[in-house]
Amino acid sequence: MTAEGFLEGRRLQMARGVLLQCIMGGYPPARFYGSDDGDLALTADPQQTHRLPWSSQPRALAICDADELSGESSRLSTRGQLKEVIARYAARGLAPVVATELEFFVFAPNTDPTQPFLPPLGLDGRREDGHSAFSVSSNNGLRPFFSEVYACMAALGLPRDTFMHEMGVSQFEINLLHGDPLLLADQTFLFKHLLKEVALKHGLTVVCMAKPLAHTPGSSMHIHQSLVESASGRNVFSDEAGEPTAMFRHFIGGLQAGMADFTVLFAPNVNSYQRLCHPYASPNNACWSHDNRAAGLRIPASSPVARRVENRLPGADANPYLAIAASLAAGLYGIENELEPTPAIQGEFAVPDSLSLPCTLHAALERLKRSQLAKELFGNEFVEGYVASKTMELTSFFDEITPWERRVLAAQA
Repeated sequence: MTAEGFLEGRRLQMARGVLLQCIMGGYPPARFYGSDDGDLALTADPQQTHRLPWSSQPRALAICDADELSGESSRLSTRGQLKEVIARYAARGLAPVVATELEFFVFAPNTDPTQPFLPPLGLDGRREDGHSAFSVSSNNGLRPFFSEVYACMAALGLPRDTFMHEMGVSQFEINLLHGDPLLLADQTFLFKHLLKEVALKHGLTVVCMAKPLAHTPGSSMHIHQSLVESASGRNVFSDEAGEPTAMFRHFIGGLQAGMADFTVLFAPNVNSYQRLCHPYASPNNACWSHDNRAAGLRIPASSPVARRVENRLPGADANPYLAIAASLAAGLYGIENELEPTPAIQGEFAVPDSLSLPCTLHAALERLKRSQLAKELFGNEFVEGYVASKTMELTSFFDEITPWERRVLAAQA
């Protein structure tokens, strides 16, 4: 839209079906978004309208809500779903506090998708080989890229906590400062967009796939969650003596009750399950523990005022609005129904069948399709439309034969 049209308040409309467009570009049948495929209104959030600092021409980006023409939020909108969950907490006098940890890879350009991703050439003329986890070395040559990333974050008002080199080859992580869930979802979305745009300027490729490299840790989007009283700001997960509260237990119990049904909301792509098959730091379970990274729900070591629950299931490829909405909705379900969690686990453990999660996209979609809990919390229209779109993506994947199949199976009798 032109700047003039935007400043005049001209209404921007979009076909409803666009909210269910699959990643290959196609659409499920029109019955999933209204047979007429009528319009939605895109309503810009004035707090999330930004001049794009990396653009050589004056351009701006506005994050919008997708609203029905009658005024209410569209049930197909993931941002709308998150706002609804936050409102349900507010009705109980509570406000969720969230932080995201986003991991990503920085690669050299990859023009042939049949070839593996490669790290960029470093200042020493070599490519990183995986020995740089948590290193302060800068021989990877990425300092100019990250300098512009930091400057663009400041221009967009994205406060950062810590930045580090992660365990993978040319893999990095940013921790965004905790705050309002909608704000954090917006910031996570903006940061991913910023990363890709700045990378292109520097002749690089940023990849937020869950598992872009074999034999290498995948990329997560861990979600840290706590609850405070809206009036006082007190963390309701801790009592006056600093001990865990019943609400803390119930929140964990709700997450345990919903994680299997919601797995495909945290792990939305075929590749997501490559990450979850990795045995370390990507737990595909609904166990909970104090400071154990093998558990899907980890309680980080902290003071009572900072007591929180870390959901370690979401990948970097997850929609931040939907992943945060699903995690918070499950926790609220546990609070409303006073669900008790299983006993905490520590050390090495075997995952009980009752706490294991779907391990393929097909299994996760089938679980969501049958979930009455998901339909209760997100509505039939959203669940059925999401399943229809993701089923198209899975079908497209099965239409291709992978190099592994040709390499390993072709010689079989």
